[in-house]
Amino acid sequence: MKLISLNTWGGKAGNDRLLSFFKRYPDVDFFCLQEVWNGGDEMVGVKAGGSPLVGISTTMLTDIDALLKDHSVYFRPHFKDYYGLAMFVRNNLEITEEGDIFVYKEKGYIHEGDAGNHARNIQYATYETQTGVRTVINFHGLWNGKGKEDSEERLLQTDNIIRFLQSLKNPFVVCGDFNLLPETESLKKFEDLGLRNLIKEFGITSTRTSFYTKPSKFADYVFVSEGIAVNEFKVLPDEVSDHSPLYLDFE
Repeated sequence: MKLISLNTWGGKAGNDRLLSFFKRYPDVDFFCLQEVWNGGDEMVGVKAGGSPLVGISTTMLTDIDALLKDHSVYFRPHFKDYYGLAMFVRNNLEITEEGDIFVYKEKGYIHEGDAGNHARNIQYATYETQTGVRTVINFHGLWNGKGKEDSEERLLQTDNIIRFLQSLKNPFVVCGDFNLLPETESLKKFEDLGLRNLIKEFGITSTRTSFYTKPSKFADYVFVSEGIAVNEFKVLPDEVSDHSPLYLDFE
């Protein structure tokens, strides 16, 4: 089973550049994407994440869907009905359950000062394999304008995610842009649950591309539970966002 997790940066590195990325990895079973747009033209120029939104691709979801003809798309917005998380799942996989759960604030919440501070959810898809049931969880963590350190809100967000993970009766993968530094208590809670932190385990030193010029080079993570066999894990060299794509081959 092959999985790629990528924060698309809303397509700001160039829509053609982003779309060409998917053409290079046709055999991937799961694309877990963050910052996906499906409309929202009225947001162009609006302050979000500390700066005005410019260069975003509001047709991203349908553009990628048109390319990935062997995949089904599942879209779970957390900002209004047009911005959030998306999974593209290969059609030969039997999805038995798919959905989302809000883990920071309630659906529809938007901070008055900056649209980038909005409600957050996790997206999940459970599927059947020859060796049993598995679940993939896609996540884009809270941005609060105060860096990527712990906060009361982020710790609560993690607790809400862990509550969902504890309800699962099968092995699982959790991936995405957590908006957290490696040494935070928010991340340690996942490790304390018994999950393998593949960024730490594989000695990854950066999950950002040259588009990202700030000093801290961590944001994206992959955790796997007991029962997930990791064949390969790496950061891909493709620069299609200010985040690097994370690649996982697992059973």
